[in-house]
Amino acid sequence: MTKPTDIRAKGADNLPTMLLDLRKEQFNLRFQRATGQTEGVGRVRQVRRDIARVKTIMTEQKRSAATSAKPKE
Repeated sequence: MTKPTDIRAKGADNLPTMLLDLRKEQFNLRFQRATGQTEGVGRVRQVRRDIARVKTIMTEQKRSAATSAKPKE
């Protein structure tokens, strides 16, 4: 399990590559599950939640950048 503080520490530049790696792993785990090769079924759940964490942090960073760029009235 990846903690949100660890994800935030990686920086905004590395988040898209981290998301891509997690999605590739999720794809591979789905294939392993379909062929009956999966040993740890908990990893599927963990990867799914890590993807959600990364996407949430990316959205938070986009919103904070948009509000900081917006001029105050």
